Amino acid sequence: MKLLCFYCNEFSYTPQIKTLPDYPDFTTGKTFKNLILAFIQAEEQDEENAKSVEKKLLNQLKWVARKNETKNIVLHSFAHLSESKANHKFTKELLDKVETRLKNVEYITEQTPFGYFLDIKMDAPGKSLARIFTSF
Repeated sequence: MKLLCFYCNEFSYTPQIKTLPDYPDFTTGKTFKNLILAFIQAEEQDEENAKSVEKKLLNQLKWVARKNETKNIVLHSFAHLSESKANHKFTKELLDKVETRLKNVEYITEQTPFGYFLDIKMDAPGKSLARIFTSF
């Protein structure tokens, strides 16, 4: 698992190119404020340790959000942090589980459209703990 988190004053996306036909179509974008933007790459070996990876991801996201004093988290599947890639179905299921668990403990959580290249805009301040990379 590779995780790159940014604290953003504002983040917005617009769907551009659909790369995985099995997932819903999206045509409109969205804007978020005061959030943690989590670029997540599930790796092949994560499929063997799904529960452990899910728990570590959940704990890391909550920690980063607390350090940046926000309850807003956007999950973004980003398959460019490692050469190893998990199956896309595993990755989507993992993101769905983490999103549900975060919501269950009162985080405001959403995912960017899965299986899309997106136009993105980020306003990410340069402050302590605003950018964190983790590998587990």
